[in-house]
Amino acid sequence: MTRRSLVQLAPALLAAAPTKTKVEIRQDQFFINGQPTYKGRVFRGHKIEGLLMNSRMVQGIFDDKNPATVSKWAYPDTKKWDAERNVKEFLAAMPLWRKHGLLSFTINLQGGSPEGYSKTQPWFTSGIAPDGSLLPDFMARLKRILDRADQLGMVPIVGYFYFGQDQVLKDEAAVRNAVINATNWLLDQDYRNILVEVNNETNVKAYDHEILKPARIHELINLVKSMNRNGRRLLTGTSYGGNGIPESNVVKTSDFLLIHGNGVKDPKRIAEMVRLSRAVDGYKPMPILFNEDDHFDFDKPENNMMSAISEYASWGYFDPGASDYSDGYQCPPVNWGINSERKKAFFNLLRQVTGS
Repeated sequence: MTRRSLVQLAPALLAAAPTKTKVEIRQDQFFINGQPTYKGRVFRGHKIEGLLMNSRMVQGIFDDKNPATVSKWAYPDTKKWDAERNVKEFLAAMPLWRKHGLLSFTINLQGGSPEGYSKTQPWFTSGIAPDGSLLPDFMARLKRILDRADQLGMVPIVGYFYFGQDQVLKDEAAVRNAVINATNWLLDQDYRNILVEVNNETNVKAYDHEILKPARIHELINLVKSMNRNGRRLLTGTSYGGNGIPESNVVKTSDFLLIHGNGVKDPKRIAEMVRLSRAVDGYKPMPILFNEDDHFDFDKPENNMMSAISEYASWGYFDPGASDYSDGYQCPPVNWGINSERKKAFFNLLRQVTGS
């Protein structure tokens, strides 16, 4: 299907449907449809009620518009990349994640490194065009995922920008335009189960645009918050790189705080990060979420996940894996099932923690 035909089909594909799931924040707790998440749940003496356990699943709408690199993501059985297969398998896996107690996942308009950790990123995997407009095929895939999440009672974290693809946008006006377009799109669909992560790891030095960097990112958070439909707006914040503590300008403007545990080998530091985040100038009671952490040890009594929970912070699993359809959740072609030993260990502990 050509881009032109996708544009012509976009109104029909993207028409809003009645929503079933509504997320709210009350103090430092998440509520879904008027009830705290994991209502009444306590695990090993730690309160679970009100948390939002999650996983980094940013490549659900992935595609590569660069003909020189798209072959890198070929499925081993067909020897070619297939964006439609990717989204179908993502949708098929979602009920199983939910059954294990996963209430949230991060999905990004600009994806994440399809190699896990990349020094250079020559591919074009952005759902945002250089002028800040949204690519219809990416948004059509996103709608299918968000609609399914709504049906399942899940709360996706929708990321706008990623430092490996922000260079696609030609200037700051295009960045602002993208924020306006993406926020309007989510509001027009009447999604009430969405959290917005304006950009992934604002303090990573690879960002090209000043407005995406720590000193000014609060401007975009406020831009999202300023937009509404009949008085209803989206809940929003931005994340910091591994071991980073949110800065005051972000703490003062965000609805929730996003931090990452990558590079943190000592679980005690995870707990300390939560305490330090609550001590930042401007903090008021609000949820704190790790929505990316590539440390595991789920069979041990002390691990990053349990350390976050011990300080009443939600935790997010990040398993980059490898580009061979065998494991991980970030390197295409992704096997979205619970197929590897590491995935099984996470989801089994998650099921125990949440009582699912």
